[in-house]
Amino acid sequence: MLHVSIIGGSGYAGGELVRLLIDHPQVEIKQVTSERNSGKFVRSLHPNLRKRSDLKFSTIADLQPVDVLFSALPHGVAMGQMADLRQKAPIVIDLSADFRLRNAADYPKWYGHGHSAPEMLEEFVYGIPELHRDEIREADLISSAGCMATTTILGLYPLFQARVVDLSRPVVVEAKTGSSGSGGSPGLGSHHPERSGAMRSFKPTGHRHSAEVIQELTVDGQAPEVAFSATSIEAVRGILATSHVYLNEPLADKEIWGIYRAAFKNEPFMRLVKEASGVHRYPEPKLLSGSNWCDVGFERDPDSNRLVVMAALDNLMKGAAGQAVQALNIRCGFPEDTALEFTGLHPI
Repeated sequence: MLHVSIIGGSGYAGGELVRLLIDHPQVEIKQVTSERNSGKFVRSLHPNLRKRSDLKFSTIADLQPVDVLFSALPHGVAMGQMADLRQKAPIVIDLSADFRLRNAADYPKWYGHGHSAPEMLEEFVYGIPELHRDEIREADLISSAGCMATTTILGLYPLFQARVVDLSRPVVVEAKTGSSGSGGSPGLGSHHPERSGAMRSFKPTGHRHSAEVIQELTVDGQAPEVAFSATSIEAVRGILATSHVYLNEPLADKEIWGIYRAAFKNEPFMRLVKEASGVHRYPEPKLLSGSNWCDVGFERDPDSNRLVVMAALDNLMKGAAGQAVQALNIRCGFPEDTALEFTGLHPI
Protein backbone atom coordinates (compact mmCIF):
# COMPACT_ATOMS: atom_id res chain seq x y z
CA MET A 1 0.00 0.00 0.00
CA LEU A 2 1.34 3.39 -1.05
CA HIS A 3 1.20 6.11 1.61
CA VAL A 4 0.47 9.60 0.29
CA SER A 5 -0.24 13.04 1.74
CA ILE A 6 -1.79 16.13 0.21
CA ILE A 7 -0.43 19.58 1.00
CA GLY A 8 -2.84 22.46 0.53
CA GLY A 9 -5.91 20.28 0.57
CA SER A 10 -8.48 22.97 1.30
CA GLY A 11 -8.77 24.19 -2.29
CA TYR A 12 -10.80 22.72 -5.11
CA ALA A 13 -7.91 20.76 -6.64
CA GLY A 14 -6.92 19.46 -3.21
CA GLY A 15 -10.48 18.31 -2.60
CA GLU A 16 -10.52 16.50 -5.93
CA LEU A 17 -7.27 14.76 -5.01
CA VAL A 18 -8.86 13.47 -1.80
CA ARG A 19 -11.98 12.36 -3.69
CA LEU A 20 -9.94 10.39 -6.20
CA LEU A 21 -7.39 8.91 -3.84
CA ILE A 22 -9.84 7.58 -1.25
CA ASP A 23 -11.07 5.26 -4.01
CA HIS A 24 -7.58 4.28 -5.19
CA PRO A 25 -7.06 0.61 -4.26
CA GLN A 26 -3.28 0.97 -3.96
CA VAL A 27 -3.20 4.19 -1.95
CA GLU A 28 -3.77 5.24 1.65
CA ILE A 29 -4.03 8.95 2.45
CA LYS A 30 -2.09 9.70 5.60
CA GLN A 31 -2.49 13.47 5.94
CA VAL A 32 -4.16 16.44 4.28
CA THR A 33 -2.82 19.85 5.26
CA SER A 34 -4.39 23.28 5.55
CA GLU A 35 -2.79 25.91 7.74
CA ARG A 36 -6.03 27.84 8.31
CA ASN A 37 -8.22 24.78 8.82
CA SER A 38 -6.00 22.56 10.95
CA GLY A 39 -8.06 20.33 13.22
CA LYS A 40 -11.21 20.55 11.11
CA PHE A 41 -12.63 17.58 9.25
CA VAL A 42 -11.73 17.57 5.57
CA ARG A 43 -15.40 17.01 4.80
CA SER A 44 -16.24 20.36 6.41
CA LEU A 45 -14.69 22.09 3.38
CA HIS A 46 -15.42 19.31 0.88
CA PRO A 47 -18.97 18.23 1.81
CA ASN A 48 -19.14 15.70 -1.03
CA LEU A 49 -16.81 13.59 1.15
CA ARG A 50 -19.36 13.12 3.94
CA LYS A 51 -19.36 9.46 5.07
CA ARG A 52 -16.39 8.89 2.76
CA SER A 53 -13.58 10.33 4.87
CA ASP A 54 -12.89 11.01 8.55
CA LEU A 55 -9.57 12.73 7.86
CA LYS A 56 -8.81 16.00 9.60
CA PHE A 57 -6.62 18.77 8.28
CA SER A 58 -3.16 19.03 9.79
CA THR A 59 -0.35 21.55 9.31
CA ILE A 60 2.79 21.25 7.22
CA ALA A 61 4.78 21.38 10.45
CA ASP A 62 3.12 18.11 11.51
CA LEU A 63 3.79 16.38 8.18
CA GLN A 64 5.07 12.82 8.48
CA PRO A 65 7.21 10.98 5.89
CA VAL A 66 5.26 9.21 3.13
CA ASP A 67 5.92 7.59 -0.24
CA VAL A 68 4.37 10.38 -2.36
CA LEU A 69 3.49 13.99 -1.65
CA PHE A 70 0.94 15.94 -3.68
CA SER A 71 1.50 19.67 -3.31
CA ALA A 72 -1.44 21.94 -4.10
CA LEU A 73 0.05 25.07 -2.57
CA PRO A 74 -0.66 28.48 -4.13
CA HIS A 75 1.49 29.67 -7.02
CA GLY A 76 4.72 31.21 -5.77
CA VAL A 77 4.69 29.31 -2.47
CA ALA A 78 5.81 25.81 -3.49
CA MET A 79 9.19 26.94 -4.84
CA GLY A 80 10.19 28.23 -1.42
CA GLN A 81 9.17 25.02 0.36
CA MET A 82 10.13 22.36 -2.17
CA ALA A 83 13.54 21.60 -0.63
CA ASP A 84 11.84 20.80 2.69
CA LEU A 85 9.01 18.85 1.05
CA ARG A 86 11.52 16.59 -0.67
CA GLN A 87 12.71 15.48 2.75
CA LYS A 88 9.23 14.11 3.47
CA ALA A 89 8.80 11.92 0.38
CA PRO A 90 10.94 10.48 -2.42
CA ILE A 91 8.28 11.46 -4.99
CA VAL A 92 6.63 14.89 -5.16
CA ILE A 93 3.85 15.84 -7.59
CA ASP A 94 3.38 19.61 -7.63
CA LEU A 95 0.11 21.11 -8.90
CA SER A 96 1.28 24.72 -8.75
CA ALA A 97 2.87 26.72 -11.56
CA ASP A 98 6.22 26.95 -9.81
CA PHE A 99 8.10 24.28 -11.74
CA ARG A 100 6.31 24.12 -15.10
CA LEU A 101 8.76 26.22 -17.09
CA ARG A 102 12.26 24.92 -17.72
CA ASN A 103 13.91 28.33 -18.12
CA ALA A 104 14.19 30.40 -14.94
CA ALA A 105 14.37 33.58 -17.03
CA ASP A 106 10.77 33.02 -18.14
CA TYR A 107 9.31 33.45 -14.65
CA PRO A 108 9.73 37.24 -14.36
CA LYS A 109 8.10 37.68 -17.77
CA TRP A 110 5.11 35.41 -17.25
CA TYR A 111 4.66 35.40 -13.47
CA GLY A 112 6.06 38.76 -12.45
CA HIS A 113 8.70 37.37 -10.08
CA GLY A 114 11.96 35.48 -10.18
CA HIS A 115 12.41 31.85 -9.24
CA SER A 116 13.81 31.14 -5.77
CA ALA A 117 14.97 27.60 -6.62
CA PRO A 118 16.12 27.72 -10.26
CA GLU A 119 18.52 24.82 -9.71
CA MET A 120 15.52 22.51 -9.26
CA LEU A 121 13.76 23.33 -12.52
CA GLU A 122 15.69 20.80 -14.59
CA GLU A 123 14.78 18.05 -12.13
CA PHE A 124 11.04 18.40 -12.73
CA VAL A 125 9.22 16.59 -15.52
CA TYR A 126 6.30 18.44 -17.12
CA GLY A 127 3.32 16.36 -16.13
CA ILE A 128 1.15 15.88 -19.23
CA PRO A 129 1.30 12.07 -19.64
CA GLU A 130 0.43 12.14 -23.34
CA LEU A 131 3.63 14.10 -23.98
CA HIS A 132 6.04 12.87 -21.32
CA ARG A 133 4.92 9.42 -20.22
CA ASP A 134 8.38 7.85 -20.45
CA GLU A 135 9.98 10.65 -18.41
CA ILE A 136 7.18 10.51 -15.80
CA ARG A 137 7.77 6.79 -15.39
CA GLU A 138 11.26 7.54 -14.05
CA ALA A 139 10.66 10.93 -12.40
CA ASP A 140 10.77 11.75 -8.71
CA LEU A 141 9.64 15.34 -9.27
CA ILE A 142 6.59 15.98 -11.47
CA SER A 143 5.02 19.35 -12.24
CA SER A 144 1.38 19.16 -13.29
CA ALA A 145 0.52 21.42 -16.21
CA GLY A 146 -1.81 24.42 -16.15
CA CYS A 147 -5.44 23.67 -16.97
CA MET A 148 -5.80 25.95 -20.00
CA ALA A 149 -2.31 25.01 -21.17
CA THR A 150 -3.21 21.31 -20.97
CA THR A 151 -6.37 21.84 -23.00
CA THR A 152 -4.59 23.83 -25.70
CA ILE A 153 -1.53 21.61 -25.90
CA LEU A 154 -3.47 18.36 -26.16
CA GLY A 155 -5.52 19.81 -29.00
CA LEU A 156 -2.51 21.02 -31.00
CA TYR A 157 0.40 18.74 -30.11
CA PRO A 158 -0.30 16.08 -32.78
CA LEU A 159 -0.28 18.71 -35.53
CA PHE A 160 3.04 20.16 -34.38
CA GLN A 161 4.62 16.75 -34.05
CA ALA A 162 3.47 15.94 -37.58
CA ARG A 163 5.08 19.25 -38.67
CA VAL A 164 2.05 20.34 -40.67
CA VAL A 165 1.62 23.79 -39.02
CA ASP A 166 2.78 26.93 -40.79
CA LEU A 167 5.06 28.48 -38.16
CA SER A 168 5.28 31.77 -40.03
CA ARG A 169 1.78 32.58 -38.78
CA PRO A 170 0.65 32.88 -35.14
CA VAL A 171 -1.40 30.26 -33.36
CA VAL A 172 -4.52 32.04 -32.08
CA VAL A 173 -6.16 30.48 -29.01
CA GLU A 174 -9.38 31.51 -27.28
CA ALA A 175 -9.87 29.61 -24.00
CA LYS A 176 -13.18 29.79 -22.15
CA THR A 177 -13.10 28.70 -18.53
CA GLY A 178 -15.44 28.13 -15.60
CA SER A 179 -15.21 29.84 -12.23
CA SER A 180 -13.53 26.97 -10.34
CA GLY A 181 -10.34 27.76 -12.24
CA SER A 182 -10.02 30.88 -10.08
CA GLY A 183 -9.66 28.75 -6.94
CA GLY A 184 -11.64 28.60 -3.72
CA SER A 185 -10.75 32.03 -2.31
CA PRO A 186 -13.61 34.49 -2.89
CA GLY A 187 -13.08 37.60 -4.98
CA LEU A 188 -15.08 40.17 -6.88
CA GLY A 189 -14.56 38.31 -10.15
CA SER A 190 -16.14 35.14 -8.70
CA HIS A 191 -18.84 36.95 -6.68
CA HIS A 192 -22.20 35.63 -7.88
CA PRO A 193 -23.78 38.96 -8.93
CA GLU A 194 -20.66 39.74 -10.97
CA ARG A 195 -20.09 36.27 -12.43
CA SER A 196 -23.66 35.16 -13.12
CA GLY A 197 -24.50 35.53 -16.80
CA ALA A 198 -21.04 36.88 -17.56
CA MET A 199 -18.89 36.26 -20.60
CA ARG A 200 -15.89 38.28 -19.49
CA SER A 201 -12.54 38.58 -21.20
CA PHE A 202 -10.17 38.64 -18.22
CA LYS A 203 -6.80 38.08 -19.90
CA PRO A 204 -6.95 38.93 -23.62
CA THR A 205 -3.14 39.01 -23.85
CA GLY A 206 -0.17 37.88 -21.80
CA HIS A 207 -1.79 34.92 -20.04
CA ARG A 208 0.88 32.93 -18.20
CA HIS A 209 -0.27 29.62 -19.68
CA SER A 210 1.01 30.90 -23.01
CA ALA A 211 4.52 30.09 -21.82
CA GLU A 212 3.67 26.42 -21.33
CA VAL A 213 2.03 26.22 -24.74
CA ILE A 214 5.08 27.75 -26.42
CA GLN A 215 7.44 25.47 -24.49
CA GLU A 216 5.61 22.24 -25.29
CA LEU A 217 4.79 23.01 -28.93
CA THR A 218 8.36 23.93 -29.81
CA VAL A 219 9.63 21.39 -32.36
CA ASP A 220 13.15 21.19 -33.78
CA GLY A 221 14.03 24.33 -31.85
CA GLN A 222 11.30 26.35 -33.59
CA ALA A 223 8.99 28.06 -31.10
CA PRO A 224 5.53 29.03 -32.34
CA GLU A 225 4.09 32.50 -31.87
CA VAL A 226 1.07 32.04 -29.61
CA ALA A 227 -1.69 34.63 -29.32
CA PHE A 228 -3.66 33.44 -26.29
CA SER A 229 -6.84 34.96 -24.84
CA ALA A 230 -8.83 33.77 -21.81
CA THR A 231 -12.52 34.36 -21.17
CA SER A 232 -14.65 33.67 -18.09
CA ILE A 233 -18.03 32.08 -18.74
CA GLU A 234 -20.96 31.14 -16.55
CA ALA A 235 -19.90 27.61 -15.68
CA VAL A 236 -18.26 26.11 -12.60
CA ARG A 237 -16.13 23.43 -14.24
CA GLY A 238 -14.75 23.09 -17.72
CA ILE A 239 -12.50 24.59 -20.34
CA LEU A 240 -13.05 24.89 -24.08
CA ALA A 241 -9.95 25.95 -26.01
CA THR A 242 -10.62 26.98 -29.61
CA SER A 243 -7.34 27.22 -31.52
CA HIS A 244 -6.77 28.57 -35.02
CA VAL A 245 -3.70 27.31 -36.90
CA TYR A 246 -2.67 27.53 -40.53
CA LEU A 247 -1.40 24.41 -42.25
CA ASN A 248 1.63 24.24 -44.49
CA GLU A 249 -0.52 22.80 -47.26
CA PRO A 250 -4.16 21.79 -47.75
CA LEU A 251 -5.04 18.56 -45.95
CA ALA A 252 -8.23 16.56 -46.33
CA ASP A 253 -10.28 15.57 -43.29
CA LYS A 254 -9.07 12.01 -43.73
CA GLU A 255 -5.43 13.11 -43.47
CA ILE A 256 -6.08 15.18 -40.37
CA TRP A 257 -7.98 12.30 -38.81
CA GLY A 258 -4.96 10.13 -39.51
CA ILE A 259 -2.65 12.52 -37.63
CA TYR A 260 -4.85 12.53 -34.54
CA ARG A 261 -5.54 8.82 -34.59
CA ALA A 262 -1.84 8.04 -34.80
CA ALA A 263 -1.18 10.33 -31.83
CA PHE A 264 -4.06 9.25 -29.61
CA LYS A 265 -4.84 5.65 -30.56
CA ASN A 266 -3.24 4.23 -27.42
CA GLU A 267 -4.13 7.09 -25.07
CA PRO A 268 -6.60 6.04 -22.35
CA PHE A 269 -8.05 9.52 -21.80
CA MET A 270 -8.07 11.10 -25.26
CA ARG A 271 -11.12 11.04 -27.53
CA LEU A 272 -11.69 12.45 -31.02
CA VAL A 273 -15.11 14.11 -31.29
CA LYS A 274 -16.25 15.13 -34.75
CA GLU A 275 -19.75 14.05 -35.66
CA ALA A 276 -21.53 14.84 -38.91
CA SER A 277 -24.62 16.16 -37.14
CA GLY A 278 -26.21 16.68 -33.75
CA VAL A 279 -25.81 19.14 -30.90
CA HIS A 280 -22.77 17.30 -29.52
CA ARG A 281 -20.79 17.03 -32.73
CA TYR A 282 -17.83 18.95 -31.22
CA PRO A 283 -16.13 18.75 -27.79
CA GLU A 284 -18.31 20.00 -24.93
CA PRO A 285 -16.80 20.57 -21.45
CA LYS A 286 -20.13 20.04 -19.70
CA LEU A 287 -20.12 16.36 -20.65
CA LEU A 288 -16.69 15.89 -19.06
CA SER A 289 -17.48 17.15 -15.55
CA GLY A 290 -15.79 14.94 -12.97
CA SER A 291 -14.00 12.85 -15.58
CA ASN A 292 -10.39 12.65 -16.72
CA TRP A 293 -11.24 12.73 -20.42
CA CYS A 294 -9.97 15.30 -22.90
CA ASP A 295 -12.06 15.56 -26.07
CA VAL A 296 -10.56 17.01 -29.26
CA GLY A 297 -12.26 17.92 -32.52
CA PHE A 298 -11.50 20.02 -35.59
CA GLU A 299 -13.03 21.77 -38.57
CA ARG A 300 -11.27 22.83 -41.76
CA ASP A 301 -11.90 26.25 -43.23
CA PRO A 302 -12.98 25.51 -46.83
CA ASP A 303 -11.68 28.90 -48.01
CA SER A 304 -8.14 28.76 -46.59
CA ASN A 305 -5.54 26.56 -44.92
CA ARG A 306 -6.95 27.50 -41.52
CA LEU A 307 -7.76 24.63 -39.19
CA VAL A 308 -9.94 25.24 -36.12
CA VAL A 309 -9.15 22.83 -33.29
CA MET A 310 -11.48 22.48 -30.32
CA ALA A 311 -10.37 20.79 -27.09
CA ALA A 312 -12.36 20.38 -23.88
CA LEU A 313 -11.76 19.01 -20.38
CA ASP A 314 -12.67 19.43 -16.73
CA ASN A 315 -10.15 21.92 -15.35
CA LEU A 316 -10.17 20.31 -11.89
CA MET A 317 -9.66 16.80 -13.28
CA LYS A 318 -7.63 16.40 -16.48
CA GLY A 319 -6.49 19.98 -15.89
CA ALA A 320 -5.36 19.40 -12.28
CA ALA A 321 -6.09 16.54 -9.85
CA GLY A 322 -6.93 13.87 -12.43
CA GLN A 323 -3.77 14.59 -14.38
CA ALA A 324 -1.76 14.35 -11.15
CA VAL A 325 -3.29 10.98 -10.23
CA GLN A 326 -2.68 9.75 -13.76
CA ALA A 327 0.99 10.71 -13.32
CA LEU A 328 1.06 8.89 -9.98
CA ASN A 329 -0.25 5.73 -11.64
CA ILE A 330 2.39 5.92 -14.36
CA ARG A 331 5.23 6.62 -11.94
CA CYS A 332 4.26 3.84 -9.52
CA GLY A 333 3.41 1.19 -12.09
CA PHE A 334 -0.35 1.05 -11.53
CA PRO A 335 -2.86 0.74 -14.39
CA GLU A 336 -3.08 4.26 -15.77
CA ASP A 337 -6.83 4.59 -15.31
CA THR A 338 -6.90 3.48 -11.66
CA ALA A 339 -9.31 5.69 -9.67
CA LEU A 340 -10.01 7.66 -12.87
CA GLU A 341 -12.68 5.49 -14.47
CA PHE A 342 -15.62 7.89 -14.00
CA THR A 343 -17.14 8.55 -17.41
CA GLY A 344 -18.99 11.82 -16.77
CA LEU A 345 -22.72 12.50 -16.70
CA HIS A 346 -25.34 13.34 -19.29
CA PRO A 347 -27.46 15.30 -18.95
CA ILE A 348 -26.06 17.51 -16.22
